[in-house]
Amino acid sequence: MTEESRLPNYGGQALIEGVLMRGSHSLAAAFRKPSGEIVVQTEQLSGIYTGILKKIPLLRGLILLWDSLGLGMRYITISANHQTETEEEKIEGPTLVFTLIFSIALGIGLFFLLPALVGHWLEILFNWSSWLGNLFEGVFRLLLLLLYIWGIGKMPEIHRVFQYHGAEHKTINGFEARKELTPENLMPVSIQHPRCGTAFLLTLVILSILVFTLLGPLSVWLRLLSRVVLLPVIAGLAYEYIRWTANHLDNKLVCNIVKPNLALQLLTTAEPEPAMLEVSIAAFNAMLQEEEKYQT
Repeated sequence: MTEESRLPNYGGQALIEGVLMRGSHSLAAAFRKPSGEIVVQTEQLSGIYTGILKKIPLLRGLILLWDSLGLGMRYITISANHQTETEEEKIEGPTLVFTLIFSIALGIGLFFLLPALVGHWLEILFNWSSWLGNLFEGVFRLLLLLLYIWGIGKMPEIHRVFQYHGAEHKTINGFEARKELTPENLMPVSIQHPRCGTAFLLTLVILSILVFTLLGPLSVWLRLLSRVVLLPVIAGLAYEYIRWTANHLDNKLVCNIVKPNLALQLLTTAEPEPAMLEVSIAAFNAMLQEEEKYQT
């Protein structure tokens, strides 16, 4: 596979009754409306995806972070709007902006600031060293992430999203295996993919354990500030790790290294229905069609 076909050129995300596919210059999202109709929406990517940033090691990891926290959340909201029957139920304008900001703040608060506070309180309560408190903070963050993913996966609506996640993986895996993209051809394909955003999140949390533990003693306010300020740095490191492993899957050692990332995907993906694969294929084909406009 050439450099141009690697992440972030071809990636995706599950939506509510839909799938988003992202290329080098554009994205396409397909949604199945309650009527059964599949609608497709395309968008040209901004300069953050197409400019020099995507070529700079570490900094290009910010693109994937924005995918998870910004662009992805916006399209999840858009997909939810396609499931509503009245205009009054749709989330748009200032409400959409507020929802996105609140979601990002909630994610940072729940998975980074809360564990930092828990670690600090335990240091005081049990007279632990800062090193031990930082280590427990990281372990708590990892357990919190796993329990959160496992818990929401029990909800029927989220389980369907995880099925669409599986459809997204099957479509990209099928494309990379040069299969004709039909539901019949893709049903036997794996729902796991080494460049998955789930792998990115797990790597991000594992690296945060190492980085934050090494920071040593900090006041509670510096501790909280460091968790926010260093998040882009850790995201950059996580991206480079995912990129490196994805490019060296022909190495047996690397294949063993990525097994925890692939195992975690068992919590975030599920076997899709053929109709879900139709949606995913529609999104991928629309993205490829948009990408052709930028080929020279």
